[in-house]
Amino acid sequence: MSVAPTESGTATPDGHAQDVRIQGLRHHFTVGGTQVQALETIDLDIEPGEFVCLAGPSGCGKTTLLRLLAGFMPPSEGSITVGGEPVRGPAAERGVVFQSPNLFPWLSVRKNVELGPKLRGVGTAERRAGSDRYLEMVGLADFPDHKPYELSGGMQQRCQIARVLNNDPDIVLMDEPYGALDALTRERLQNELLDIWRETGKTILFITHSVDEAVFLGSRVMVMSPRPGRVVYDQPAIFSAPGERIPAEQIRALPAYQRMCEEVREAIQDTPQGGH
Repeated sequence: MSVAPTESGTATPDGHAQDVRIQGLRHHFTVGGTQVQALETIDLDIEPGEFVCLAGPSGCGKTTLLRLLAGFMPPSEGSITVGGEPVRGPAAERGVVFQSPNLFPWLSVRKNVELGPKLRGVGTAERRAGSDRYLEMVGLADFPDHKPYELSGGMQQRCQIARVLNNDPDIVLMDEPYGALDALTRERLQNELLDIWRETGKTILFITHSVDEAVFLGSRVMVMSPRPGRVVYDQPAIFSAPGERIPAEQIRALPAYQRMCEEVREAIQDTPQGGH
């Protein structure tokens, strides 16, 4: 929707500059004694401050790629580096927003948001300042003492985003976080996420099944093929000048936006099924 808030190789407003390099990545897993090739030779660079949206059909390996980048499992072949360092497991520099909010129901909204810094030994005053900032940012400043089960689904996802941001990761990995939400809530959270991205300069990898969501959110849009997943489309998505805030309905009415949606849709539909 807009130009990324940082230039390639420069620091973000928070002082971070963690590029992602994926080289020769292949991954397989075994199901019932049969080896299934999930990803096939992916070479990918993500620069600091990019908002990369990754779309593709179900089962194409989008979530597998995110989990590998998160460090939840090692790749079968190839390498993943962040800031020049190999990914060897989960790390605070890579925050994950899951499909489900995954909040602790016995903790308040504030305590959920402050949990990561607390476990890292951050002091009370600093934790409170961070939770105040991010609860305000996601629109939950009036709900710090509520329990997660007292919130709507959209509010729970906002809380999860605030919790991830309060850990101050360089890279935010989002696995279809809005997939279960109603259309109006989804659109509202999309707009809020763009504001958060502009304000923080975080690098974001966002996985979605929605063509419109991918093109609307991303500064760069990629499409993966059916399994074994490989990148078959990779284009910048820029529909406004730096710093320009065009209303969402005007963005979606732009001929360039509509053309890109059609390109992404065709890339998803026209890629032949491969593998198992």
